[in-house]
Amino acid sequence: MFRKALVCLVALLLVLSGCGSNSNVAPQDRVLIVGTHTTPSTLDLSANDAAAISEALLYNVYQTLVRTDDQGQLQKLLASDYQISSDRKTYTFTLRPGAKFSSGAPVNAEAVVKSINYIINDENTSKTRKKEMAVVDSVEAKDSDTVEFKLKRPSNFWLYSMAGPAGVIYDPAALDSGDLATQPVGSGPYKLDTWLQGEEIRLIRDPGYWGTPARVAGVNFKYFADPNAMNNAMASGSIDIIRNVTAPQALGQFENNDQYKVLEGYTNGEVVLGMNQQREPLKDLRVRQAINYAIDRQALLDAVWAGKGTLIGSMVPPFEPWFEDLSDAYPYNPEKAKELLAEAGYGDGLTLTMRVPTLPYATDSAAYISSVLSQVGITLNIEQLEFPARWIDEVMVKSNYDLTIVSHVEPRDIVRFATPDYYWHFDNEELRQVMAQADQSPEPEQIELLKKAARIISDQAGADFLWLLPNLVVTKTEIVGISSNATNLSFDLTNVAINE
Repeated sequence: MFRKALVCLVALLLVLSGCGSNSNVAPQDRVLIVGTHTTPSTLDLSANDAAAISEALLYNVYQTLVRTDDQGQLQKLLASDYQISSDRKTYTFTLRPGAKFSSGAPVNAEAVVKSINYIINDENTSKTRKKEMAVVDSVEAKDSDTVEFKLKRPSNFWLYSMAGPAGVIYDPAALDSGDLATQPVGSGPYKLDTWLQGEEIRLIRDPGYWGTPARVAGVNFKYFADPNAMNNAMASGSIDIIRNVTAPQALGQFENNDQYKVLEGYTNGEVVLGMNQQREPLKDLRVRQAINYAIDRQALLDAVWAGKGTLIGSMVPPFEPWFEDLSDAYPYNPEKAKELLAEAGYGDGLTLTMRVPTLPYATDSAAYISSVLSQVGITLNIEQLEFPARWIDEVMVKSNYDLTIVSHVEPRDIVRFATPDYYWHFDNEELRQVMAQADQSPEPEQIELLKKAARIISDQAGADFLWLLPNLVVTKTEIVGISSNATNLSFDLTNVAINE
């Protein structure tokens, strides 16, 4: 008994010593713990569109020729320079000298060509990535440090796609190994240490990084299914950063507290009430408009997200040059909703199935929306689907739903509405023509055309745009180098540091 008690006491002392040890470590040798909520089922950025993969790996582990900054503007990354031909169909990139992968292999023109051709040609890469690269006619190494892309036509969206997952430059040996799902090898300041699926992704500083080294020893992404548990972990000191607060009602415990900083900014995350327009009732414009009129979006935002967020009424965040506030296009008007439903033949009522992911904003919004739609004669059968795997399979892949709610966080994702086989099945020829023109037009014309595109989607009630998610990050006070805005898919920790 005494021996067992002694062993337990020693173990307890070791645990307590370990818990406090991080505070005695030099700032550059500390490992930061980031709490976040959506865990990836794979680490293969090329084959899976889940935002959780990019959150951890994009820019931190994997790099691109160009990247977007916290204002959504393009900046050079692996490319030291690039030129665009007068006809806007040829892009010539010069690579940074000395850039290399964590394996030690050089980031050269051969690696760029192989990476882009892999996205275009490999049968396992995602449809989304392929579409983003579909405009590429050829990619050629002119010499070891120069790569030339020829496009089939001018494209404004393509260069921004090159700043995201579709433009990641992979270590050629990693591509040949076929281990991208578990062994990502990139050229960023961090490299993968351990992946505990469903629990944690541990990144460590790459000591051989070609650029400015990471200013901390590593970063662990720790996954929480319960947002309150994540907030409690922050309050107890067991994590250093909350990636994005998913229980904003609890922000008060961190605000006006000198132990923490609360950062609030924009995201790309449009919370969309998606409508499956293959389903008979939702083919009718009047039904889609009725749903829009039946929901008081400000009251919804106040009820489920503590009023944190922005009403925008479109698939365009405010930092884009073609943003127009369309939030008043469908003012709350339940009587108008009833009239439209009656005109569409559903005056006696309509029953729809809403299948939502197990994400706090979605499940809470579904309950609220079910209540208000019942007041105009629409009954919702609500089903919650595990996110991401089951929701993606049932909703995005199989289109097995009537209504759903999810935040779309991809930059410039208004283009999704011009793709009829996307899971909303919004099929509008005028929109496709406008989007095609916008992609090829010089900037002033592009801005006006994309404003027109957003108005078409609104007029045709392609969805109900509930609100734009804010970026709500909580950190310990001594942590610096994290942006207030999240304008791309990465939780960029390349500049994170700890002030002594």
